[in-house]
This record gives sequence, structure tokens and C-alpha cells, in this order.
Amino acid sequence: MKNKLTKSRTDKSISGVCGGIAEYFGISSLGVRLIFLLLPANVLIYLILVNTMHDSPRSL
Repeated sequence: MKNKLTKSRTDKSISGVCGGIAEYFGISSLGVRLIFLLLPANVLIYLILVNTMHDSPRSL
């Protein structure tokens, strides 16, 4: 089964975007957050991802 890029339900500070990206690539969410801080258009990119990424499915 292939992983899909979704927002994280467990690793989230604001909406789970960075946590979802970190889970997808298997890296630290802190590293993803630091990368977002260094991007020139970080707020714009984050807002686009918040609105386009799907929520992760609920688990039992």
C-alpha cells in the first residue's frame, strides 16, 4: 500500500501539515518546521498546503 501525503493527526502544532510531510518522508517534523521557517514564501506555501492536503483517515 502506497502512503498518501495527508495531514498528521498525532504530530501537529497548528494543523498537522509539517507532521504529515515528516511522516510521508520518514524524517523529523522539527526538521520540516525548520525548513518552512527558512523558505522565502513560507506563509503562502503553508496556507496552500493547509487548504489542499487531506486529513489523515481516522484509525480505530
